[in-house]
Amino acid sequence: MKKPIIGVTPLFDDNRESIWMVSAYLNAIQCAGGIPVVLSLSDCEKEIEQIAQNFDGFLFTGGHDIHPSLYGEGKLPVCGKTCEYRDVFEKILFEKALERKKPILAICRGFQFMNAVLGGSLYQDFKSQAVLPIQLLHSQEKPYDAAAHSVKIYRDTPLYYIVKADEIGVNSIHHQAVKVLSDRLAPAAVAADGIIEAVYMPDEKFVLGVQWHPEFMYEKDEAAARLFESFVKTCHSLYKKVYK
Repeated sequence: MKKPIIGVTPLFDDNRESIWMVSAYLNAIQCAGGIPVVLSLSDCEKEIEQIAQNFDGFLFTGGHDIHPSLYGEGKLPVCGKTCEYRDVFEKILFEKALERKKPILAICRGFQFMNAVLGGSLYQDFKSQAVLPIQLLHSQEKPYDAAAHSVKIYRDTPLYYIVKADEIGVNSIHHQAVKVLSDRLAPAAVAADGIIEAVYMPDEKFVLGVQWHPEFMYEKDEAAARLFESFVKTCHSLYKKVYK
C-alpha cells in the first residue's frame, strides 16, 4: 500500500541560520504509517503552491513565537523570539494547502499560527496578560511524555471521535495561547483554566490544531497515537472523513 507523504514545517535555528527538526515529529508520522519530509523555507508563492499540490498532508510544528503583526498587534517585551520568514512561508503554505483540501495537523505554535492566520488573535504571553481562574502547569520540564494537566474534549468534534474520551491528560510547553478564536474555527478542547487547547475547521475533512505536544506522548499514550493515526489515515484517503 502506498504510504502518504507528509510535509513537515521546519524549525529555525537563529544562531546557526539553519533549519532543524525535532525527530519526535517525524517518528510519530512514521509510526502511524506516513512518510515525513522536512520542508525548506521559501517566500516564493509558485514554489509553495507546488509543494501544496504534491504532498498528501501537512504537519505544522512548534517553535518560534508568531510575530504579532500577523494578528494586527505590535510586538511587546513579553513576546519571545520570532521568525518572520517562517511566518511568511507558513501563511502561504497554509492557505495553499487549505485551497487544495489537504489534511492539516497543527501542533503548539502551529495551532496558534492557524488561529492567527485565520483572523484570530493570541496572548503574546498569557501568564502576564490573561486573568485565569486557576493556575495550571503550562511550561513543564522534562520528561515531556508525562501529562502536565488534563483537557476537556467537546463532544461532536473531530477530536472526540478520534480520541474517544471526554477528558485526556496532555503535556504542556507554551507561553502563548489563543486570545480571540477565529470565527472560522471551533473549539475542540479546553483546559480547566479556560485556555483553548484544541480547535478544528468545521466542514473540512481534517484541519485540526492542538496546543499540546502529542509527538512526545504517542509511544505511551493512546490518545496521542490515535491523533497521528487518524491524521495519516486521512492523508492516505484524501476525500474521506475518517473521524465519522
